[in-house]
Formats: sequence, C-alpha cells, structure tokens
Amino acid sequence: MVTGEMSENAESRFSALLAGAARLPGVRVDREAYLRAALARHCSEDQLRQAMEETPAAAGVPLDVLDRVADASIRYETAKVSALSAAAGLPGVLALPATVPADLAQYVGHMLRISQKLAYLYSWPDLFSADNDDVDDDTKGVLTLFVGVMFGTQSANAAVGKVAGMLSEQMAKKLPQKALTHGVVYPIVKKVAQYLGVEMTKQTFAKSVSKAIPLVGAAVSGGLTFATFRPMSKRLKAHLSGLELARPVGGRVITGEVIQDEGRQAADEVKIPKPGREWRVLKRR
Repeated sequence: MVTGEMSENAESRFSALLAGAARLPGVRVDREAYLRAALARHCSEDQLRQAMEETPAAAGVPLDVLDRVADASIRYETAKVSALSAAAGLPGVLALPATVPADLAQYVGHMLRISQKLAYLYSWPDLFSADNDDVDDDTKGVLTLFVGVMFGTQSANAAVGKVAGMLSEQMAKKLPQKALTHGVVYPIVKKVAQYLGVEMTKQTFAKSVSKAIPLVGAAVSGGLTFATFRPMSKRLKAHLSGLELARPVGGRVITGEVIQDEGRQAADEVKIPKPGREWRVLKRR
C-alpha cells in the first residue's frame, strides 16, 4: 500500500513538473520555423518546403545531415542550460528555496526543447497544439517517454519505438492518442513517469548541495548540468535517429548543395557520399 502511494506520488510529481516546464516561455519549439532555420543551409528550397509540410525523411534529407544539425542543437541547448544553472548557483544557501525549484524547472524545460528539436529532425509530427496552452495527454505521454530515453530507461526506448512504428505505418501527422492514453503504451508511460519522479527528487537534492556555497556552487552546478545534459541528449538523438521513421525516403542524395537523382542505380541501394570518408551504402525503403 505504502509502495503504491509512493509510486503514485512520484508519478504525480513528475507530471506536474513536466506540465509546469512546458508552460515556461520559450520552451515550445515552432516545428516549421525550427526546421527552416536548421536545414536551410543543407537543402534546396523545394526539399525544405517538403520537410516542413511533411517530414525530413519524406523530403529525402540524409541522416548524416540530420545528425550534424542535431549535434549543433545539442551544443546550443547544453551551453544555454549550463549557463542558466551556473547563474542560479550564485546566490548561495540563503536563496536555495527559490533557486533550486526554478533551476530544476528550467532544466526540464531545456530537456523538452531538445526533445522537440530532435523529434522534428527525425520526422516526428508537431508535439504541441498551436491553439492550446495546456499539455495534451498524448503530448505529455510522448515527452515523458523521450525524457525516459534520456535517462536510459529501456522500457521508454521500447515504447518510443512502438509509437514511431505506428507513425511510420500510418504515415500519420499526429501522435497516436489512443496508444498513448489508453493503449499498450500507456502503462509504460505511467511506469516511466514514476521512475522519473524518483530521479528528479534525487537531482533536486544534488543541486541543493551543489548550490550551498556561493560562487563555488555556481561552478559546480553549471558543471553538473553540462556533464548530465549533453550525454542524455546524445542518448535520445541516437535512439531517434536509429528508428525506421527517420530513414530518408526515395532515391535522392545530396552532394554539397546539389540534389542528384539516383534513379539509374540498383534498386536495392542508394549511396550517400560523405566528405573525407568512403561511400556509405544504405538500403532503400
């Protein structure tokens, strides 16, 4: 009974934290604006338009291009969240009640930002409704799973793969709501949320200790954030980029800024050149 109540409390804590972080200014990423800014240097205008209207995979954007753009986004978000965490550690022990909850909320907010960016690069649909300030249950579910992947939860990995498979099979432009709120994925979402609630409590304690000494606490807090946020983001990137949903569709490849048609090539493979490397062979869907 006690264990059940503790699990319920942990799940509720994380759900409240995620919903609160999602409402912070600047946390929600405009999918089309981000894809245009991120891919403009790597795609033709027609390909860029298709990536925004459909997905980067449907537009035939190679995975190595997406990986480079993803790495740049991870560097940006890591630098930003680390600087904010360091700034929150400056006041010292007297400001702990105010700075620690705020620091944790902005930390989760940046996790949601990088989750959205990586999801959009690797061909997931828009995660937030433009006309709704609240977080839908299906959005909350998939974001919970993304954060679970960042924390290395194997059940989250499997659930994200299931959702991605549904999107790929149905060529859907919206998240599969029933699967995330009532179907086979839903129990996994609840278990992952419980786990994350416990982990976030541990992080709150660690950040409280790191901020206890002014100035020194700032360096430790910023360093701790940098040391955790970047590898967690890389873990999510590796998982999303390996899913079928992210694989380029069609026979086009990009060499520099020129799009070439590989229609004459063998039907079972497409070659994508990489600067300074040998050709890599990818099977065509």
